[in-house]
Amino acid sequence: MNSFDWTSAGEDIPELVERKMPVLLFIQGEQYYDGIDPDSVELMTEGTMEVEGDTYRLTYQESELTGMEGTTTTFEVRGPQVILTRAGGVNSQMVFEEGQQHTSLYETPYGELSIDVQTSRLHHTLSEQGGKMEIHYSIAVEHTVAGRNTFKIRIRRKNENR
Repeated sequence: MNSFDWTSAGEDIPELVERKMPVLLFIQGEQYYDGIDPDSVELMTEGTMEVEGDTYRLTYQESELTGMEGTTTTFEVRGPQVILTRAGGVNSQMVFEEGQQHTSLYETPYGELSIDVQTSRLHHTLSEQGGKMEIHYSIAVEHTVAGRNTFKIRIRRKNENR
């Protein structure tokens, strides 16, 4: 009978190490409303990307340009799902999953709203080097469709030697 030394069994298995890297985020957000020209915001900002197993967390600070100054935004990419969390001046959590609808609460300084998020397209090519993410979705506020939206985000690792 063979005996197995359990004390050394895990030595060859690499631990899941969480890595946090500085990145540059190029973000384009578009909102489409019936009968109105699209509203578009583009910004470049510094943030961080954390990698833990197959989960990617992109975090950055909102600015005056987005109208959410004092808010921290995090995109957590986990498998087929992306969770957008905002904390600070605006508090919300939106779940994006292609072909699915998710309902959440959106807190503003003026009160809370129930929002339904219907994701029509979600695609990303994220790796530790950066990548791209694109989300197409519609929002219904208090069960009334308020518009269609798109996020296009390009992520590039920041060269710390520059």
